[in-house]
Amino acid sequence: MRILLIEDDAVLSDMMLRSLRDANHRVDLATNVEDADHLWRVQLFDAVLLDLTLPLTASRTSGLASGLHVLRQARGRGDRTPVLVLTARDRTDERIAGLDAGADDYLGKPFDLAEVEARLRALVRRAQGTEDVSTLGGLRLDRKARRFGVAGVPLDLPAREFEVLWELMSPPGRTVSKRALSDKLSTFDESLGDNALEAFISRLRKKLAGSGASIRTLRGLGYLLEAETEADA
Repeated sequence: MRILLIEDDAVLSDMMLRSLRDANHRVDLATNVEDADHLWRVQLFDAVLLDLTLPLTASRTSGLASGLHVLRQARGRGDRTPVLVLTARDRTDERIAGLDAGADDYLGKPFDLAEVEARLRALVRRAQGTEDVSTLGGLRLDRKARRFGVAGVPLDLPAREFEVLWELMSPPGRTVSKRALSDKLSTFDESLGDNALEAFISRLRKKLAGSGASIRTLRGLGYLLEAETEADA
């Protein structure tokens, strides 16, 4: 997943960045309202982790604003990215305010990082209309376990190849553009170019041989993961 983390606590954000990146997610960090609003406008994310108490800008750390302002701005322009609010504000009326502003879920601090990731997966599954398990031919994706398998045998993939196949399988049968794939696998600090993406696709095609699933290139449109027919075999 590509995630936008909006959190101004340096210790907490560093811990969350390491945890989410260790789980092979691409994470961009915003530490104030201005940067959060800008990043959310210019980039597509699978999910947003939002703190409620934020400085207005990097140069005005004395002034505080509510993260709900950033959320209301996004919802006002029609952005439906799943949002998990993480905050020390844990009163019932504040939870209601967050949900009414457009948050999808709410978790009070302190929290367990494993629960944060589990809730993110649930939000993204719901937004994408996908289930915990997807199959195509003999290829099987268990999203909860974060594992691919072919005919019951685990398919071990490097992190980037795993993420490419995950995107093509969520759900299968849809065309995913090169730009969408590159955006999902990049951050503002590290960009994935077309040549690298094509190399990942080439290696995945070889590893999917005999799985009953294959990646088709649709010129000018992107890539499609589909079940092989008898004519393809």
